[in-house]
Amino acid sequence: MALIGKLVVCGVGLIGGSFALALREKVDRITGIGRSKESLERARALGVIDDIAPDWASALDGADFVLLSMPVGQTDAIMEAMSPHLQSHTVVTDAGSTKHNVLYSIHSHLVGHLPRVVPAHPIAGTEKSGVQAASAMLFQGKRTVITPLPENDPAAVELVRNAWQACGASVVEMSPQDHDRVFAAVSHLPHLLSFGLVHELAGRANAELLFSHAASGFRDFTRIAASHPEMWRDICLANRQALLGELDQYLGELALIRSLLLSGNGPRLEQIFEEARQARAKWGEGQAVNGG
Repeated sequence: MALIGKLVVCGVGLIGGSFALALREKVDRITGIGRSKESLERARALGVIDDIAPDWASALDGADFVLLSMPVGQTDAIMEAMSPHLQSHTVVTDAGSTKHNVLYSIHSHLVGHLPRVVPAHPIAGTEKSGVQAASAMLFQGKRTVITPLPENDPAAVELVRNAWQACGASVVEMSPQDHDRVFAAVSHLPHLLSFGLVHELAGRANAELLFSHAASGFRDFTRIAASHPEMWRDICLANRQALLGELDQYLGELALIRSLLLSGNGPRLEQIFEEARQARAKWGEGQAVNGG
């Protein structure tokens, strides 16, 4: 028996396409919906989805499970469009990197469907985007965070958990508030810094010279600056309060390091570097043990 009868994926890009591919053998039918007809046609040609829905009425007709994997800035408008057509048994989840805005949209538009709307966030991805980058293996060994609502039906939470586990992910639970604070620090801030550094260097008169001499350190630090600009614009704006707090803390750390450079305090600078090295090594060892 299939885990899901009809799966609807809104936003058949890297995440939505990989979710569909990972569940291909466990789902009877996969329907795609989104704003780009060209992208949806490509997804169908690649075998990621079976058919394309022209609107939410047809997409949600008989739908058992909906994954919302479009940029988070579209969440409110899409939930409003879905609302009149949701059937009583349909389970809805999302793959957004922020949860504050998702909660707002759920309570604004899907309040009558609260038992079956279970927010989630797969911690997986690459700097590549689009359905052509999708892979059935993307979530293998990765973590997915689900942030259940107090009103959620346990059976709906279990189905969302089972779906992500079927993709190969390990599933953990977290409150939406904790989720946004954690990922502001370890995901959203690093992306902001990477984009900022590349943008600043690219604006210099000698940018071509600088980039021609950049090597592995620059490549590793700035890899994520090749990520989808619209997606990260929406993430940063949606989680801006937590992100501003993290940015302020980081600016304090930079101010400390600047003062050490200014005073020539080598011993304290080395101590900071050593503490950071040890913390990074410990984290890396944990990643290796956990298959991350």
